[in-house]
Amino acid sequence: MSHHHASHKPEPADAIEAIVPSIPVVIPVVGAILIFLLAFIAVVMA
Repeated sequence: MSHHHASHKPEPADAIEAIVPSIPVVIPVVGAILIFLLAFIAVVMA
């Protein structure tokens, strides 16, 4: 019993499952930043 399968290799599915719960937070933040940048550009150019 020298090696165990379950604990040492981080699988891609685990990484995706770690990222998925943060998606509902990340999308509105990125959207707000894009809207702010577009508004800033519009004000500068006007």
